[in-house]
Amino acid sequence: MERDVKEIVRQMTLEEKAGMCSGKDFWHLKSVERLGIPEVMVSDGPHGLRKQAENGDHLGINESIKAVCFPAACATACSFDRDLLEEMGAALGTECQAENVSVLLGPAVNIKRSPLCGRNFEYFSEDPYLAGQMAKAHITGVQKEGVGTSIKHFAANNQEYHRMSASSEVDERTLREIYLAAFETPVKEAKPKTVMCSYNRINGVFASENPWLLDEVLRKEWGYEGYVMSDWGAVNDRVPGLKAGLELEMPASGGETDRQIVEAVKNGTLKEEVLDQAVERILNVIFDYVDHRKDAVFDMEKDHALAEKVETESMVLLKNDGILPLKKGVRAAFIGVFAKTPRYQGGGSSHINSFRVTGALEAAEKMADLTYAEGYRLKEDVIDEVLVAEAVEAAKSAEVAVIFAGLPDAFESEGYDRTHMRMPDSQNYLIHEVCKVQPNVVVVLHNGSPVEMPWAEEVSGILEAYLGGQGVGTAEVRILFGEANPCGKLAETIPYKLSDNPSYLNFPGDGETVAYREGIFVGYRYYDRKEMPVRYPFGYGLSYTEFSYSNLQLDKSSMKDTDTLTVSVDITNTGKRAGKEIVQLYVADRTGSADRPVRELKNFAKVSLEPGETETVRMELNKRSFAWYNVKLHDWYAASGTYEIQIGKSSREIVLCDTVELTTDVKVPMEIHKNTTVGQLLRNPDMAQVLQEALSEMMSTMGAGGGEASTEAISPEMIRGMMESMPLRGLRSFAGMSEEALNRLVEKLREVQ
Repeated sequence: MERDVKEIVRQMTLEEKAGMCSGKDFWHLKSVERLGIPEVMVSDGPHGLRKQAENGDHLGINESIKAVCFPAACATACSFDRDLLEEMGAALGTECQAENVSVLLGPAVNIKRSPLCGRNFEYFSEDPYLAGQMAKAHITGVQKEGVGTSIKHFAANNQEYHRMSASSEVDERTLREIYLAAFETPVKEAKPKTVMCSYNRINGVFASENPWLLDEVLRKEWGYEGYVMSDWGAVNDRVPGLKAGLELEMPASGGETDRQIVEAVKNGTLKEEVLDQAVERILNVIFDYVDHRKDAVFDMEKDHALAEKVETESMVLLKNDGILPLKKGVRAAFIGVFAKTPRYQGGGSSHINSFRVTGALEAAEKMADLTYAEGYRLKEDVIDEVLVAEAVEAAKSAEVAVIFAGLPDAFESEGYDRTHMRMPDSQNYLIHEVCKVQPNVVVVLHNGSPVEMPWAEEVSGILEAYLGGQGVGTAEVRILFGEANPCGKLAETIPYKLSDNPSYLNFPGDGETVAYREGIFVGYRYYDRKEMPVRYPFGYGLSYTEFSYSNLQLDKSSMKDTDTLTVSVDITNTGKRAGKEIVQLYVADRTGSADRPVRELKNFAKVSLEPGETETVRMELNKRSFAWYNVKLHDWYAASGTYEIQIGKSSREIVLCDTVELTTDVKVPMEIHKNTTVGQLLRNPDMAQVLQEALSEMMSTMGAGGGEASTEAISPEMIRGMMESMPLRGLRSFAGMSEEALNRLVEKLREVQ
């Protein structure tokens, strides 16, 4: 439908315009009936529809409609499957159309800085490229159904502790490469209708009133055209927030902040054009939804089946000493409360009122000769010797024991962070005791973030299900009994213990600030650089078949930073059953131009192969794939030099490697003064030539007139080392250069830059 939104805004009263900038209630935006502006609804959550008809709240306390709970992002990211995420997104979009919801609040792409973040289950990955790709696919799927999304929480919201006020202290390079990068690709390429700003401050400034974040980066650099809404209750000061680029405050403010906006326009502290622009952006999204309204059916059975499929594709087989897949008809003890009533989603604003939940015990009824033992209590972490004894007895009389364990609801949720990385003591004790009497033990994990595994060497198999949605039990049984082949890979590193994590000494801060001192070295970027042993590395996951990699080809051996590099590799299923492999493409910078990780994920592909089948996988790399964020340029920079193209099965298992030479015409400006080091200047060929004469004189001076003792004291290595770190002013002392000559040298060096 054609309409002139600018004209509609011109016809609105000042009070009506101010009113459009905050919610009507917890979930609805205000209407202006006389101008044809309808009331629309937004709703949580990223992996299911949490629509509340009445008594709205943000933390999932009050009841919502019956819906389908898909696997949480902690699981779906492990699928490394863009098409699957788009399919899931499309189902969510259809559900929203059926329930007349205009914007689905998600996906959440905050980086998993620490395993302790209470909301990690809702986030995709420790890697910004993977998080961005998964979010892009999710957004594309939802929005192609005519429903908006709200990518969140923008930005650097990586903990729950004091999340509404604490300041994330992050340098610009780290922000750009890690914490903003996960948002950048989906914002630019999937164009979410809304962006949700976070509660926290960033370097002292609230995200809700941060013009650098909301205007400079989001709009001017990334070209964002939708509207920015606040997280629920994230507004600190409404008028500065509106000026900075926060269009919509959620939820309702009782009219208080609307009055503040009206007063600011009247007294001249807020330009009415700023308000007009905000209202126009909100209306554009509202009318886009209105124009794409369609009849839709919320087919819960169909979406339940899709939830099972998504989880089947996402689970990660961490260990298999030949015990899996189980034979049908096996005498099996299913142990643990989660076998019967699985933990399949996280707590808080994303909590879904599922219309059905399938546990593994129910799903396996016809697959095996089953015995069930409760094993542990859920409500409290107390070892119940009676329950343990029952479990041990069941395990003794079985051929295999499958223990369903993990984190109870109380251990991780929105609103607070975990204090440790352990599972309940009662569960760890249970696993140890069962292993004493049964050599064939498989542990199935239900958790939203990594756990320590003190029993990992004792068990024969470990299946990481994460929080797998309402169909998790069926998916688990399909994997356990070989009806499906596991094909997920870890979207985060699982360290041996919490203190191995790079943020350990700086998480969660003192309540006022939290320092991101580990910089860009988050997750595998840190563990791989430090060569630290980990329980399971990023990108790791086993299959019931085997894959071989061969014939790595680059379409060019040298390239400009404006070119695209096409990488191809042959993948062969060398096993005896069909399966899917996730091919990971890493780039390693060998130019020495900056302090960088050993390797970084820059593309991936998931390929399905029959036994004996080979497929050529092609992936592309562009400038951004090679670049780091240079704060002097205020831009992404890929230095000239050699880069390794690495194909891996995980960040720790690189199976093929080749190199490409990249050249750039971009020059990084250098501030040249008397304290600029000789080593810095020598790395520039033009400057090295200017320096040559002065350095030759210094070398001869330092090496002259000495005997054997001086030769031992002043070695060539020592001279080179001194030159590398010596400031230019050192030429006065070691080369006899006058102050005037030194000043001329500095000027000449500046000229050749």
